[in-house]
Amino acid sequence: MKHATLRQLKVFEAVARLLSFSRAAEELHLTQPAVSTQVRKLEEHAGNALFEQFGKKIYLTPAGTELLQISRAIIQQFEAAENAMLQFNGVSGGKLNVGVISAGDYFFPRLLVEFASRHRGVTLNFTVHNREGLMTHIAENLTDLAIMVRPPTDLDTVNQPFAPHPYVIVAAPSHPLVGVPRIPLARLMREPFVVREKASDTWHSMEEGFGGDLSGINIAMEIRSTETIKQAVIAGMGVSFVSAHTISQEMRAGSLRVLDVQGFPLMLNWYVVHRRSKRLPPVAQAFKDFLLADGPALISQIVPFDAAA
Repeated sequence: MKHATLRQLKVFEAVARLLSFSRAAEELHLTQPAVSTQVRKLEEHAGNALFEQFGKKIYLTPAGTELLQISRAIIQQFEAAENAMLQFNGVSGGKLNVGVISAGDYFFPRLLVEFASRHRGVTLNFTVHNREGLMTHIAENLTDLAIMVRPPTDLDTVNQPFAPHPYVIVAAPSHPLVGVPRIPLARLMREPFVVREKASDTWHSMEEGFGGDLSGINIAMEIRSTETIKQAVIAGMGVSFVSAHTISQEMRAGSLRVLDVQGFPLMLNWYVVHRRSKRLPPVAQAFKDFLLADGPALISQIVPFDAAA
């Protein structure tokens, strides 16, 4: 193993965590052949196969399972060294590692651009995840800050709300409930719903909006992509519970309408989250302060929402 490289260990860790060469390649911004080459070289150094394949799925071998824990420890040590050195660079020379839940993808890049414009020389590492993926990044110390709606309850984290996050019920413009005032939840639940997967932040927020019980909801389709959900609703496949921050373009275009449902919009919050024991680099602390001070105003400019729309 003395000739193994940190790059090979990072590629191996990504494949092992995702159990997919293609998804690891996407996350690392590499080609799939490049990922395969790095893993193959590491296997040569280790003298053991690290993965085995059954059908279309790959699994860690016993040797791969053992090396994964060691690899993560090595990677974390390198990151600790990097962060320690960044303390001397201050904000402008720092690297910001931040992960965001998928609904934030609609406004978060512009927040990063605004922050970077105020702090020249900052390097940005920005990743988008579903809830499960973001929780993994927090638990395994793979990100400095996480932006989400529902902070973890099983990890020792600092969770600070920084901006309101409204959720609404949307339908196609031709839907018979469009324009109906004060629609009761009991009436709405008879409609077919296009929903996010049950492990998602959106699903859990929907549970809260419907009083904690979704057993009576009429689920027509379960989809992992917010963009696909919006297209399904526009096509007339049903109504949906969505973040108001994801529908600005469709509202301006008139392709989606917000229904006037009793108890809606559901107002939750965006949170900035990090491990309590995390020693935030200066750039991460500066970005956290930026979100707390300017996040609400900037988000309302980027994705404006009128509850009466």
